[in-house]
Amino acid sequence: MGWKGSIISGEYDSQAEEFILQQVKHISTLSTLNSNQVNQLYHYLYNHKDEADGQVLTMNDQLLVPLSQTEINQLIEDLEQIRLMYK
Repeated sequence: MGWKGSIISGEYDSQAEEFILQQVKHISTLSTLNSNQVNQLYHYLYNHKDEADGQVLTMNDQLLVPLSQTEINQLIEDLEQIRLMYK
C-alpha cells in the first residue's frame, strides 16, 4: 500500500510489517524500517523538535539532508501516521 506524507513517502508491507521508505524531501532512497526503528526515530525527533538548529538526516550513509523545525514537525506527523500502520 503506497503512502505519501509531507516529508517522506513509501510503502507499507503488511506481510513483513515493514515500511519501505522511498523518498525523503523529494530525494529518492530505499530503506526498510521496522516498527522499532520508526518508533526510535519518532521519539528522537519528538524529544529534539525544539532545537533551534534543526536536525540532519543521513541518507545512504553519505547524503546529509537538513531539516528545519517546520520539517521536523512535519516528519513527526508523518511518522505518527506510519506508526498506526503497524499492528
